[in-house]
Amino acid sequence: MASIQFRIRSKANKHVAIKVRLSISRSGVFELNSGFNTHPDNWGKNNFPKQNSEDGKKLFSNLKKLETFIHAKLNEDQGSETVINSYWLEKCVNDCFNRVSASDSNIFSNYVQHIIDNASTRKVKRAGKIKIGLSKNTIKNYRMFKNVFTRYEVSIKRQISFMEINNPFIERFTTWLLNNENYGVSYAGKHLDMIKTVCLDADRNEIRVHPHSKVIQSFRKTDDDRYIQTLSFEELDKVREAIIETEELKNVRNWMLLGCEIAQRSGDLLELKPEDFRYKNGLLYLDVDQEKVGKDVTVPIIKPHIIKIIENDFPKQINYDRFNDLIKVVCQVAGLTQIVEGEKRNPLTNRVEFGRYPKWELISTHCLRRSFATNYYMRIPTPLLMTITGHSKESTFLVYINKRQDKDANADLFRKLVQDWEREKITKLQVIRSS
Repeated sequence: MASIQFRIRSKANKHVAIKVRLSISRSGVFELNSGFNTHPDNWGKNNFPKQNSEDGKKLFSNLKKLETFIHAKLNEDQGSETVINSYWLEKCVNDCFNRVSASDSNIFSNYVQHIIDNASTRKVKRAGKIKIGLSKNTIKNYRMFKNVFTRYEVSIKRQISFMEINNPFIERFTTWLLNNENYGVSYAGKHLDMIKTVCLDADRNEIRVHPHSKVIQSFRKTDDDRYIQTLSFEELDKVREAIIETEELKNVRNWMLLGCEIAQRSGDLLELKPEDFRYKNGLLYLDVDQEKVGKDVTVPIIKPHIIKIIENDFPKQINYDRFNDLIKVVCQVAGLTQIVEGEKRNPLTNRVEFGRYPKWELISTHCLRRSFATNYYMRIPTPLLMTITGHSKESTFLVYINKRQDKDANADLFRKLVQDWEREKITKLQVIRSS
């Protein structure tokens, strides 16, 4: 007959684990931690905790509950082909108290790791098309997010399951991000977006999630609190005309000038090769399949100095981090030393801090794409700019360059385009008449 016993293995003057031991035959003896612990002084001779305190009574009740549960489950499973072993016993313990095993996919951080491990075969919908495999940047973002989330789990000394991701949890996690870790508002908001994304993915894969996880609200800095750095046409001329000594910095400058005229993310920019450009009817074009959103865009190459770079001095491949560091050096050499308000990472705290800095210190790879959008805004109709940057919504584009929609300015631009069109018609008519 099967027997179930509880015992402790140590008489040390400290709390020790309570073991549960199941014996179904001479060769079928299994033992593991019950998940409970007690001090040896509180352990009775009957192999149950003494009931001389509230904690002891509660522990006694839990162990009795587990004993009854295992007996019932054993009677049920021995009548089937279920294998009774240590794994079976572990599942009984977890099921009895609705625990989630650390190796279970119901653990949130484990599921994030599952996404990372299977990144190359995951289906992703981009621009209405299904593609296989996550982008490098997406994988990097998942890894960074998992590191932060795991640090939170360490701070609270336990792992989080999907069913725990409710509104109170989100409030506690947000407070930890902002107050304990001193992350910026937008960066903290991105982590909430990631939690929601992971929960929705788990839900699609039939993993039970808390209903609140599907409606988590993120946040970001207001427009008034955002500090965006761009390089104006005049500043780009300074960069182009600067006297630069080393070949490496000249190479970085070419990437910079190219990036400010093709408006692509740094991940797409630094992967470009000369063969990605094409001529049609004597005009130069670039076709890009944007990795992040999966959009195919075509960029006209117009400025003579950019055409010259592409044809005669195409930049060599460079590491993203190295490029990001050397951009600042190029801007410093070009004399972009004016003091401006902005944010940059403090290497001592590893946190972004607001302050007044020389502009060259605030220029990064992402400023190139944003410079294009800012420089040509209100010079070129916004829908045309969006076909090059890859933005789908004008509202998103305007947030990107930190602009509010100016209806009067849009009307003035429309008036100018119509007037230019009318003048062109009149000029053509005059030419026809005079001929």
